[in-house]
Amino acid sequence: MHRTLSAFAIAALLLGADCIAQVAGTPDEVLAENALVKLTRSDYETDLLRVPPDMRNELAASPKRLTMMLNTLLIDKTLAQEARNAGLDRDPEIARRLALETERFYAQLMLGKIERDAAAEFDAKYQEFLAKARETYALNKSQYMVPEQVDVSHILFAAKRGDAALELAKQARAKLLAGADFAELASQMSDDPTAKQNGGHVGWLAAGKMDPAFSKAAFDMKSAGDLSEPVRSRLGWHIIRLDGRRPAHEQTFEQAQKQIMNELKQRYIQDVRQAKLEAINKDPNMKVNQAAVDALVVKLPDPPQLPPRPAIN
Repeated sequence: MHRTLSAFAIAALLLGADCIAQVAGTPDEVLAENALVKLTRSDYETDLLRVPPDMRNELAASPKRLTMMLNTLLIDKTLAQEARNAGLDRDPEIARRLALETERFYAQLMLGKIERDAAAEFDAKYQEFLAKARETYALNKSQYMVPEQVDVSHILFAAKRGDAALELAKQARAKLLAGADFAELASQMSDDPTAKQNGGHVGWLAAGKMDPAFSKAAFDMKSAGDLSEPVRSRLGWHIIRLDGRRPAHEQTFEQAQKQIMNELKQRYIQDVRQAKLEAINKDPNMKVNQAAVDALVVKLPDPPQLPPRPAIN
């Protein structure tokens, strides 16, 4: 596999990964080639369709990920050509498998179209579903409660430090009690990689969104500014500061509207999809050769009978 990569690796060195990412050319422009195949811009753009739309620019902005993607494409195209050269495409069994995979591919395309059409139908009936959302909210207000939350900051000493992590946590707590600035100390000492940007501030969290030990310590504190004793989580030892607390409260319809509408939309899409599948299964024109289906059933031999256990006197 490394040998297969070498041709593209040379091309990447010649072009530069940044140039490959930014090249502007025709669909048949060759990005790399070896003795068997050519990798074109069209190949890349077609394969990029597999990536969610909101992630495509992120992938293309990373020379490393882009190069890996192009390497994989070149390998696949090379192996596929080698398979054709070996006559595998003329094997009847492989041809049948390929035809079946094509059917599955088209089936997924059709399901995608059904779901997109259903989403468009939902959007076209937005006001009708908005009324349903209000009804859903009125009947199920308890489902749209916001649980109690705490706003916390922390300083982490990672478990990989071993016994030293606990001692460092104790030292950090002593410095804080003596008046050290929490954000400054967190940026200097914390093993949390985000601490240099946020000063250790985690933000608002509900109880179920944290490590159990971290959660208990955070919710046990009463007043803003309180510091915990060193707390052991799966990440290591923490010093936690309580920055604020919000009681559980009921959302207004306007606050819950987006969530409810998203739930209704996903349910509508799923119902349309399921209705289509059931219509196929219940097609009155369907004919089943039951005898042929029954003949496919494999009858396994009966399991061997174990001898009876001797009676215990």
